[in-house]
Amino acid sequence: MMKMTTAQILSAATSAKADIKRLTSEEKNSAISAMADMLLLNADYILSENEKDVQNARGKISDVMIDRLSLSKDRITAMANGMRDVMRLPDPNGKVLNTVKRPNGLIIEKTAVPMGVIGIIYESRPNVTSDAAVLCFKSSNVCVLRSGKEAYRTSKAVVNALRGGLKSRKINENAIQLIDDTTRESAKEMMTAKGQIDLLIPRGGKGLIDACVKNATVPCIETGTGICHIYVEKTADIQMALNIIDNAKTSRPSVCNACEVAVVDREIASEFLPRLYKRLTENREHPVKFVVDETAAKIIDGILAGDEGFDTEFLDYILAVKVVENTAEAVKHILAHSTGHSEAIVTNDKEKAEYFVNNTDSAAVYVNASTRFTDGGEFGLGCEMGISTQKIHARGPMGLSELMTYHYVIKGNGQVR
Repeated sequence: MMKMTTAQILSAATSAKADIKRLTSEEKNSAISAMADMLLLNADYILSENEKDVQNARGKISDVMIDRLSLSKDRITAMANGMRDVMRLPDPNGKVLNTVKRPNGLIIEKTAVPMGVIGIIYESRPNVTSDAAVLCFKSSNVCVLRSGKEAYRTSKAVVNALRGGLKSRKINENAIQLIDDTTRESAKEMMTAKGQIDLLIPRGGKGLIDACVKNATVPCIETGTGICHIYVEKTADIQMALNIIDNAKTSRPSVCNACEVAVVDREIASEFLPRLYKRLTENREHPVKFVVDETAAKIIDGILAGDEGFDTEFLDYILAVKVVENTAEAVKHILAHSTGHSEAIVTNDKEKAEYFVNNTDSAAVYVNASTRFTDGGEFGLGCEMGISTQKIHARGPMGLSELMTYHYVIKGNGQVR
């Protein structure tokens, strides 16, 4: 397929809005099924393109980011399954959110409608391509995807498969677009595409998100940066706390819901921290490195945190440790350093749990569970567009309903004011 300029892609996307908005639920579900089938049918080609991306990226990005970039047949199957999960969800387009009957007889219906064209700028995660595409399509939106250069071949192969599914159902293929230009210029064009992009969602590291928030003249949702904390309160079940932190830190350290900071009550620090250190360093393919405050440094080996030790999203096998006097100090520390993504408390004290939940200020707050559950699939949304860390319009995992806006439909029988 001949490459198009960013301006041409945005124009084609804008032209496709009306076609996609008119589709019925049955038409959309049939197309999603076809797209998932095409993803599987093209798995070998997608994997061959992914291998090229991975080989080109080696030595340029970290091993954990290579894992984030890499696909396998199992991961492609999971992508297809995620699409089918979204297919089975209720269609949000046209849903009546609220109805008010006025004394004059007017019936006012607050009704969900699609945003229109949604732009997604993301980095080296090929699964975002299918997740974003299916969520936009199911919610009657057109999507314009802009992948990082490390994942461009993979993303292009995935998009071609998805567009093939649309074509098989005689649906406008321009509902799903991938920007061919992987330079910063295309990202800037998307950020300033007023009148063409109705909502921009950046998914990636702090630099990308900050650039979008600072430079975008189109509506933008702040997502993803995850300095997630797990606070081990003094009444916690120690084994539970070890299991939760191990899972939250090491199951997939390159994702935004991974734990970056363990906060521990001083009363149990001398018992808990050596066990945590042993758990995360011994007999490990990837031993965890520790960044510690002065109190923790007297108990376990680690690098002193310094000025930025508690303000870094490591996305790696690195864990910061802060020792606090009590729950109030734990919450104070979290409020000072959190990015508003996910926080957890491990405790057997219901009052401390309630205090933690009510006084932290993040999109997801856990009691005795891993932060790794902050995910659209785990929340029953099928998959997600991203994790919103802001408070306006959308917060937490963004599924179908977060990709909608609404208008008011007013039904009367001749009323005048």
